[in-house]
Amino acid sequence: MKFKMIMAIVDEDRTRALLKAAREAGATGSTVISSVRGEGSRRSFGILGLEISNIRDVLLFVVEEHRAKQVLETLAEIGEFDETPGTGIAVQLDVEDALGVRHQMRSLIDEVKEKI
Repeated sequence: MKFKMIMAIVDEDRTRALLKAAREAGATGSTVISSVRGEGSRRSFGILGLEISNIRDVLLFVVEEHRAKQVLETLAEIGEFDETPGTGIAVQLDVEDALGVRHQMRSLIDEVKEKI
């Protein structure tokens, strides 16, 4: 079985909705790294020249390869990544090897058996 890693960097107030949507799209779990910062193509400055940056979360999903595109597209749609600048980004990466996903493999195999 092959897997993909989907990594999304999002505004923290969108995290809960994105986790729910990813699960509904086929993700079986996630890891959240909270309170990260980054900067886009343009930096924002406020009063006294202080930089303004929103707190973001990194969402990591290890997803079976056939479900990955649906999860990625769902994240982009719910997160409004293309419609609203600064809301977040998501990328998909190939996973060479993965440990600790045996339970996920079992549930996917059972699901495929039910469909046959």
